[in-house]
Amino acid sequence: MMYVKNNNKPTESYDESNKITKANVLVTAAGGIVAQGIIKSLKLANASNNSPVKYRIIAADMSAQAAGLYRCDSGVLIPSASLSTSNYIDSIVDISKEENIHAIYVGSDEELMAVADAKERIESETGAKVLTNPIQVIIAARDKWKTFEFLNANNLPRAASSLPENNETFIQEFGFPIVVKPREGYGSKHFYVVNDRDEMEYAISKIQKVGWNPLLQEYLKDDNECGDSGGCINISINNDNSTEFTSGVTVDRLGKYIMSSISIQKIVKSGQTYKAFIDNFEGIRRSAEEIALKLGAKGAINVQTKLKRNEPKVIEINPRFSATCPMRSAAGINEPDIVFRNTVLDEKDIKMDGYQRLVCLRYWNEVYVQYATYKKVDSTGKVENFNNDGNINKGNSFILDYF
Repeated sequence: MMYVKNNNKPTESYDESNKITKANVLVTAAGGIVAQGIIKSLKLANASNNSPVKYRIIAADMSAQAAGLYRCDSGVLIPSASLSTSNYIDSIVDISKEENIHAIYVGSDEELMAVADAKERIESETGAKVLTNPIQVIIAARDKWKTFEFLNANNLPRAASSLPENNETFIQEFGFPIVVKPREGYGSKHFYVVNDRDEMEYAISKIQKVGWNPLLQEYLKDDNECGDSGGCINISINNDNSTEFTSGVTVDRLGKYIMSSISIQKIVKSGQTYKAFIDNFEGIRRSAEEIALKLGAKGAINVQTKLKRNEPKVIEINPRFSATCPMRSAAGINEPDIVFRNTVLDEKDIKMDGYQRLVCLRYWNEVYVQYATYKKVDSTGKVENFNNDGNINKGNSFILDYF
């Protein structure tokens, strides 16, 4: 038997014939790269013969042009979290009740704080588990100055940082170039490498004009000698030889132990990883694990690191699932599945010790949607991508196998 409704509180049960747990999950921001990475990972879990869970995936987004809406079991339009937090949370609650949702994955930075802040309400009213970090972890990690203060206070590896009012002292110590970026930003939005005071003042003013607060950070350009940090690969692009890593860590729901960790050496384009080398990088991984535990993470967290003279320097922390999680899932560390099993099914002592060494080369791909389907979603706010017999409705959307 499957999960059943009980006063809108999902209850746990199993298909006794093959010991498979069936679960309904909601993934928000289905038009974005983070949500699509979560969806890919959940589909990989579904395709695995060893997975203990089969996921029915409901995708949500505020736009009918979100590709993820058409590649999940069903899709639904919801209000913007930034325009009206109350309306947005109301819609999450309503969908979770209607679809008997067991877990909610947040697929964008814009929604993360709103959902985490309403976690108690959502869980009490719907029975769904909200798979986010504790609110204090999100606050500390999303503000890059608070992140630096935390790392500094705990003597953890970090890139030197400063507030703009202390720029003269900072410049005297580190010189130019330096990095100027928003404390609250994500991706590469308003990220500047500046070479003199005029450029620095320009970058600061641009960040302030959009309502964000600037941060100065030392510019890290290493010598590509990774040594004990794990044997990085010498790569260069656009004359930039900086070695950057993203480390994914999952911590159990009580914040007591590491369930998995995986590090990727990456090449970044427009703020996103588009080439990746998945290897051991043990020194980088262990550092990320220590940071995750000391910060109080529960669930998925990502630590962004660069090397300086063979020493890892943390440049920021993302307190959520990463856009690179499908790469990690392909290598054997399926973070959305791990966190679900621990948080919702209460699987204890999950410990993923190994993964495949892979090179990932990202490329653009296309989802084609029937025009009538798109217009229907745009007007009704919902799409069902499976027929009543449980087979996918291939007439709604398709991906061509032409690459």
